[in-house]
Amino acid sequence: MNTFTMLRAFCDAVEQRNGKAFSELFTEDGIYHDVFYGAFEGREKIAGLIDDWFYRTATDFRWDMHDPVSDGEMLYARYTFSYRSTLPEAQGARAMFEGVAIMRLRDGKIMEYHEVANTAPAFVDLKFAPERIVKIVAKQGAALKARPEMKRHLV
Repeated sequence: MNTFTMLRAFCDAVEQRNGKAFSELFTEDGIYHDVFYGAFEGREKIAGLIDDWFYRTATDFRWDMHDPVSDGEMLYARYTFSYRSTLPEAQGARAMFEGVAIMRLRDGKIMEYHEVANTAPAFVDLKFAPERIVKIVAKQGAALKARPEMKRHLV
């Protein structure tokens, strides 16, 4: 599967709440490191991330990948991601953020997915209190810094 086809299938599976199709893009031992929810290892847990976690407090997902670059072993793509929140304080607001997807590939499948994202604007869209945003962003930053494999991707 070429890069563009894989990325479209990746985004479509999320938008269609199809965890099975999403997880099949990964190796059996694949790991998805989500900027909000942490690590999900193996196809069953990765499928659950989409079917259960993503849709627990959101709906109407839209995910687009832009300007992918790959050497067959690594794949980088800038992305835009949005959803409609079902959290009471969000009052149905649409949250949007941008990020970079970083994927290690093996035999044409995703072995490991990481992302670096600017999530703060989404929390403002969701009408989170400023002190709550500061806590969330600080926690995400600390978690990212604690992952030594990500240091080469941080500027």
